Amino acid sequence: MKKLLTLLLAGLSFFQQAWAIVDLELTQGMNQALPIAIIPFEGQQDSLSPNNVSSVITNDLKNSGRFRLVNHSADNSRANDYTYWKTLRADDVVTGTVRSLGGSSREVSFQLLDPLGSNHVLLSQSFRVQESDLRALAHHISDMIFEKLTGVRGIFSTRMAYVIFNPQAAAQSRYQLQVADADGFNPRSLLISSQPIMSPAWSPDGSKIAYVSFENKRAQIFYVDVRTGQRRLITSYPGINGAPAWSPDGRKMAIVLSKSGNPEIYLVDMLTGGLTQLTRSDSINTEPSFSPDGSRILFTSDRGGSPQIYQHNLASGQISRVTFDGDYNARASYTPDGSEIVMLHRVRGQFYIAVQDVRSGVVTPLTNSGNDFSPSVSPNGQMILYSTRYQGRGALSLVSIDGRIRLALPLREGSNVQDPAWSPYPRG
Repeated sequence: MKKLLTLLLAGLSFFQQAWAIVDLELTQGMNQALPIAIIPFEGQQDSLSPNNVSSVITNDLKNSGRFRLVNHSADNSRANDYTYWKTLRADDVVTGTVRSLGGSSREVSFQLLDPLGSNHVLLSQSFRVQESDLRALAHHISDMIFEKLTGVRGIFSTRMAYVIFNPQAAAQSRYQLQVADADGFNPRSLLISSQPIMSPAWSPDGSKIAYVSFENKRAQIFYVDVRTGQRRLITSYPGINGAPAWSPDGRKMAIVLSKSGNPEIYLVDMLTGGLTQLTRSDSINTEPSFSPDGSRILFTSDRGGSPQIYQHNLASGQISRVTFDGDYNARASYTPDGSEIVMLHRVRGQFYIAVQDVRSGVVTPLTNSGNDFSPSVSPNGQMILYSTRYQGRGALSLVSIDGRIRLALPLREGSNVQDPAWSPYPRG
């Protein structure tokens, strides 16, 4: 049996979870961040516990770049002392309790208070969960607070996928496909391989991840079930099998094949496996990405002499050029509302993450390191996850869609992380 890929299908090796291998570090926030006070939840004494609800909420809101944490010495008894919070200039206050219901069952109650308004209670809700679900619930509460105060849906309950490459690891485990919470906690390896793993892409319901594997000394496209670890082979044609992208309804997948000699964009029917060829040219065509409504596909092509973004209308078959600013644009995807295109953009030989307004065509670079790649847009369209170089190694970073907020997720243990993909919102 070839020692080229180890599937973690079941048992402790698959489900083992470690705490964060990446640490969110806010490097730039908004000047007009909202001042908020978070009182430690009554019933949880260990603030360093990974399941401490108020600590998770604090980190979520702080690292969003949209909030400024107000220092205070209050406990729950002063939650309704609105004069006190006005003195500290706290626009909002979060308070709560965690109560044991016996065994591992917990009741979590929280309130979001507005000391300045006439209706002081903005949110008030209780939940019953297991101890093991406290962290996930904390992210959910963060999402509720974020949406109530900003009007934008939160992304704290989402996840990210990425590929880890560790050149110092044993040969059979140098590459790993991992998933983690949006804050970097709970990393879990879905696949371990001696051969490269590339281009992870979440299915629209978040249950599967498509990826490119070289386990048989050739490129193949698989998808893996995130919960069970079971996988399915999608394509294994001679030559390139690459850049998988799910359609918004999950029924089709756009991929790149070179089975006829030239890299072209194809559609795969996920039920029947049938192929439909979309592009036909003598140029390289790669990196497909669906529009939010599924009617169009963005892709990268050098048919104009340099890599640029083009769009294929699936109904008419018409192909049109989208980018004109700069001599290199690639890896494009729409924001969820379709108003902007996020892409890799080269300026004077340096690579940046940039955004192009769909109506005006204006391109705005968002990052500045010159070594930024593989942008992936958050499901609320507000943040972009991308790979970069940090202290000489591959790492992940985030930047807001307007460039005002930046976060770094430095990798530890001598590994390199690359090819990030942001999950959709969890369903159910």
